[in-house]
Amino acid sequence: MKTTDSIKNLAAPAIRLHPNDNVLVARADLAQGAVLAEEGLTCLNRIPAGHKVAARALAKGDAVLKYNTVIGFASADIAPGTLLHRLNMEFREFDRDYAYARDYKPVVMVPEAERAKFMGIVREDGRVATRNYIGIVSTVNCSATVVHRIADWFTPERLAEYPNIDGVAAFTHSGGCGMEFSGEPMDLLRRTMAGYIRHANFAAVLVVGLGCERNQISTMFEAEKLAAGSKLRTFVMQDSGGTRQTIEAGVAAVKELLPEANRVKRVPVSASHISVGLQCGGSDSFSSITANPALGAAMDILARHGGTAILSETPEIYGVEHTLTCRARSREVGEKLIERIRWWKDVYAVGRDVQINGVVSPGNQMGGLANILEKSLGSAMKGGTGPLMEVYKYAEPVTQKGFVFMDTPGYDPVSATGQIAGGANIVCFTTGRGSAFGCKPSPSIKLATNSPMYRKLEEDMDINCGQILDGTASMDEMGEQIFQLILRTASGDRTKSELFGLGDHEFVPWQIGITG
Repeated sequence: MKTTDSIKNLAAPAIRLHPNDNVLVARADLAQGAVLAEEGLTCLNRIPAGHKVAARALAKGDAVLKYNTVIGFASADIAPGTLLHRLNMEFREFDRDYAYARDYKPVVMVPEAERAKFMGIVREDGRVATRNYIGIVSTVNCSATVVHRIADWFTPERLAEYPNIDGVAAFTHSGGCGMEFSGEPMDLLRRTMAGYIRHANFAAVLVVGLGCERNQISTMFEAEKLAAGSKLRTFVMQDSGGTRQTIEAGVAAVKELLPEANRVKRVPVSASHISVGLQCGGSDSFSSITANPALGAAMDILARHGGTAILSETPEIYGVEHTLTCRARSREVGEKLIERIRWWKDVYAVGRDVQINGVVSPGNQMGGLANILEKSLGSAMKGGTGPLMEVYKYAEPVTQKGFVFMDTPGYDPVSATGQIAGGANIVCFTTGRGSAFGCKPSPSIKLATNSPMYRKLEEDMDINCGQILDGTASMDEMGEQIFQLILRTASGDRTKSELFGLGDHEFVPWQIGITG
């Protein structure tokens, strides 16, 4: 797939992404009657920025090509110069060659002594953290208020004498009871909670339950091989005297933990300890031209330095999954990805009005994306161009280095929760329409796809990938900028979402079972 470094007309009114494409992308708003001299076209409609214009005549049923990739089919005869969108484009299935491992090429690694470094926090067991939190986790919604009250007591003023602690953070959810006692829904919830409890970015964790819930602390700890100790403490409200007394006991426990948690020091460590969760939300047509491939370029750099890039959001690679399976390190890895997609299509989303079955969000549509095939085209670019090394289920521990995939929904808080549970210690989030996302305990970097949105929402955006469209940065330069920002963030520099204190409500485990 071409990158924008090889596109010669980025400054043109409408951009051709591949010589074989039968659509162009409007770089800015094009009026009806506007002439695209390089293409010999006259716009028959107003073409909003980021939207597509037919580059040649299309007959009903013809494949619509962008980056020489199918993003839909003409639902009527279409004249050159016509606005192309979901009203004249049809979403449907088409044959794809998965070509398992055909194009696999190992990553050429940077010699270990020459790898980039960041200032990390090394835990006693050798794990490396990018942040230093104390976590308060609820087993069930019934203990959520207690968990938040414990965390809320530790205001910035009360933590001022502990400068090496990033905060005391609550992690609550709406499950834990009224659900299946066993099976994948309960396994998934416990796997997610255990991933957070074990996360290197926590100096210590308190787990709080009510006492009568189905997700008992004792059975969860047994299932996930967790053991209470000085840095993992448990409280059961029905055994601790109820709401007030449990809050008081939790606050007292955190007070005891603060001095030790504050003793950490940041030291130089290899970038191989960085694990990045890749997210996109509020996507637009420029996502596939600027921020997503630029983030992919940064992930290619990270992989060469021994780090990990976690691509997710299974519905948002659907239709271009063959571009990943052909790069898989083995047929087995590629087949894992297809098994996950088939579960979505044949089991989970059958007959449901969700994006894997075609329609994307109103914001995506306003940004120029016609359907899930076109959205997936850009979304998959975040992972870069390297080999697909492994595929994981939701919230499974990620142990493989390089570019990997985790099965998650496309909903950002749920997806990022799975990635962090898997070990991601940084989240990189691209957005075209603008998204105000942040998470804990891993910092979130926001990447804008275009300069107008960046200027409008600059307080929420960390970096402007619209520089590529503006002609002030190449794709490689943008990728290097992102990589350097990741290193600074991993070293402790605050992101915009951290400065706003976001992340208190973004722990959202995937609920796939019934409530009964």
